Amino acid sequence: MIYLIGSIVLTSYLLLSFKVCGKLNIPVFPAIVFNYITCVITGSIVNGSFPIKAESFATPWFRWAMIMGLLFITSFNLIGMTAQKLGVAVASVANKLSLIIPVILTIVLYNEQVVGWEIVGIALALIAVIFTCYPQKNEGGNSQPIPFLQKIILPLLVFVGSGFLDALINHVQQIYVTKETNNAFLISGFFSAASIGTAVLIYQYWKKQLVFKFNQVLAGICIGIPNYFSIWCLVHFLQDSPWETSASLPVNNMGIVLFSTLVAAILFKEKLSIINWTGIALSAIAIYLIAFGNTL
Repeated sequence: MIYLIGSIVLTSYLLLSFKVCGKLNIPVFPAIVFNYITCVITGSIVNGSFPIKAESFATPWFRWAMIMGLLFITSFNLIGMTAQKLGVAVASVANKLSLIIPVILTIVLYNEQVVGWEIVGIALALIAVIFTCYPQKNEGGNSQPIPFLQKIILPLLVFVGSGFLDALINHVQQIYVTKETNNAFLISGFFSAASIGTAVLIYQYWKKQLVFKFNQVLAGICIGIPNYFSIWCLVHFLQDSPWETSASLPVNNMGIVLFSTLVAAILFKEKLSIINWTGIALSAIAIYLIAFGNTL
């Protein structure tokens, strides 16, 4: 269970770190780019060497890793913006309830059956996202007014982007990736995200859309090392878990939603409406039903 606790705490830390960046006036995008550079370096150190070799370019999973990198940096940026503008709870629920997308795609692509309480869980998950993301006057302690559409679209984009990213990773690992190539695949995704992000970031610095400051690098390092190990813990938890993967992922996600929401309420005094708290409660019930509905 130490890996489960590590995954929950480290992933919650990532969501909370975006809130800290906002309070320190550190822009999200540079921190995310330096985060992925840090992930590549950290992963290579853990691996013992840089795992992407010349022959990696010819493997069937490499092109998927490049797409994964684009989704990595896009989704992470959206999560960061959502956490800063709408609060950690909204970002967490929109991110983690996206597990219903790979569940639905698994039914379609692999003809797996979902019946009974699992169907109820999927329906509750959709309701939970709507309730948790229901707009209120002062999300996340922001004093600046936030456009109504932004309150709806940001969490929706997080929900869809994170869901398709999880589905892509699951599909590629089932079809193309082995235990021997898993680390190379993961770091290739980080490398793709770092490369795309660096190119965009250099352009923004050149056009003076952003001004480079060392605290952006420091923030990236502080996010990147836990980011890598959050995934490292998740992989080890899934390998050693007493439950099936279809149950392990919802348990992990439920822990992240509840833990990050509680910490955000204590540290950042995030205020949620009764409707929002109802959505969070429904999310816990939904994830439980998706995980264990077939045993009820």
